[in-house]
Amino acid sequence: MAEAFVIALLMLDATVRVATPLVLAAFAGMVAERSGVIDIGLEGKMLAAAFAAAAAAATFGSAWIGLLAAIVTSGLLALLHAYACVTHKGNQVVSGMAINILVAGLGPTLAIAWFGLAGQTPALEGAGRFAGVALPFAGSFAAIPVFGPIYAEVVSGHNLLVYLTIALIPVVAVLIYRTRFGLRLRAVGENPHAVDTAGISVTAMRYQAMLICGVLCGIAGAYLSTAHAAGFVRDMTAGKGYLALAAMIFGKWKPVPTVLACLLFAFADALQIRLQGVSLPGIGEIPVQAIQALPYALTVILLAGFVGRAVAPKASGIPYVKDR
Repeated sequence: MAEAFVIALLMLDATVRVATPLVLAAFAGMVAERSGVIDIGLEGKMLAAAFAAAAAAATFGSAWIGLLAAIVTSGLLALLHAYACVTHKGNQVVSGMAINILVAGLGPTLAIAWFGLAGQTPALEGAGRFAGVALPFAGSFAAIPVFGPIYAEVVSGHNLLVYLTIALIPVVAVLIYRTRFGLRLRAVGENPHAVDTAGISVTAMRYQAMLICGVLCGIAGAYLSTAHAAGFVRDMTAGKGYLALAAMIFGKWKPVPTVLACLLFAFADALQIRLQGVSLPGIGEIPVQAIQALPYALTVILLAGFVGRAVAPKASGIPYVKDR
């Protein structure tokens, strides 16, 4: 029983850590699509931010400078996507995929050129990483049955970006549903002509949404390379941008269901790590490749069979052309 409890705690702790970039990226995609802009370039922006954060942190020895570099880099890519799709009415899917493809090759190339390493940045140490934070009384409470280990192992010990992400969950929910900006954001995604008639700039609202998207993806990328890991490696996002899009759709573009979907996908990811090398009775050891596909298989199964009719914002993916 005690061993099972410890394993459950470790699984919950890993789930929180893995879910952090998924939640940030899913919220980024949700804000963008609420404004009517489809952004499948979340993967590329996260990867670019991860490289920028690791490169800046390795150069200046500060994780905070890395975070700033990640946000700026991701923000510029978000503005590039907005420029192509909002200003010039380009195809939003093509633009997003172009960003993904561009960054996938550019990051490792710059790493080789700048650091002379095979598609990665130097390992980060000390102030170059976001270290875990021990919450008050974590050590004292550890001896208390059940509650103490949960507080010490699952709640405490995460880095600042994890706690920032947790704090952003109610902030994003309030922003979308309880503010004037959120009302206008949802209106732009549903009926941009009505918003334009009311004297609100559709273009400005969509650019603002993309900036928020860029900031959130920047934090997610910085988390991957300066908090969850100790540097940038080739393709380190490993499809997390696409998983975030799936979580957003599974959550039907709503903050709380989206977070729950991210936790589900993160749990599946944490589970596949623990299952590697384990032999099951009557089956034997499952191939590592099959286990690693578990989160993505779960994504396909959920989207295909359990989501139901997910209705996107009506103007999502449709360039706005002002009536003359």
